[in-house]
Amino acid sequence: MSAPSDPPAAAPIAIVGPHLTDGDFTVKDVEGNDVFRVKGVIFSMRGKRVLEDAVGNPLITMQQKLWSAHSWWNVFRGDSIDDSDLLFTAKRSSLFQLKTKLDVFLAANTKDDVCDFRVKGSYLESSCIIYQGDSSVIVAQMKKYTVKSMILGKDSFGVTIYPNVDHAFIVALIVILDEINKESGGGSSIDTFVACVHNVKSLDNVCKS
Repeated sequence: MSAPSDPPAAAPIAIVGPHLTDGDFTVKDVEGNDVFRVKGVIFSMRGKRVLEDAVGNPLITMQQKLWSAHSWWNVFRGDSIDDSDLLFTAKRSSLFQLKTKLDVFLAANTKDDVCDFRVKGSYLESSCIIYQGDSSVIVAQMKKYTVKSMILGKDSFGVTIYPNVDHAFIVALIVILDEINKESGGGSSIDTFVACVHNVKSLDNVCKS
């Protein structure tokens, strides 16, 4: 995946807000139109989450791996959980952490020795940065700020996503990060967030890079 070279979009494009049901989020544009939905699956032992498009078609499925000391999550294409449809995995980089750090491995990276992306999160600061591989190249970052909007009307999370990165991929990583923070006893940090997206390409292309 190429490094970001252009500035991110100046205007917010997507808003992600929770529904009243546990684990459910709706991704909206600034006009309030649905873009994505993140749904929790009731009666799932693995903390299963499904990312859908605006009309309810499943795009990716996130599922926690059982009995994993490193809080391992597998992410699949559509509503599948078959190994053949695996897109990427995300897991804690180490067992004991003061700040949550995740290593992300694309399905083609079978050695799992060098990650394709890294996520560094701070629950106390309500922020995270997503890097390309083991480099200092930032592909997305989230921080808490107040949006003066009739739609939100409360504290929100600003998410800046750099060129050639799919915002569905970033949403999935933030949802997984939030789930791992909840496991650690920190509670959910996601309220709503605004994503600034520029030159987005498809999730399939991200996962084949």
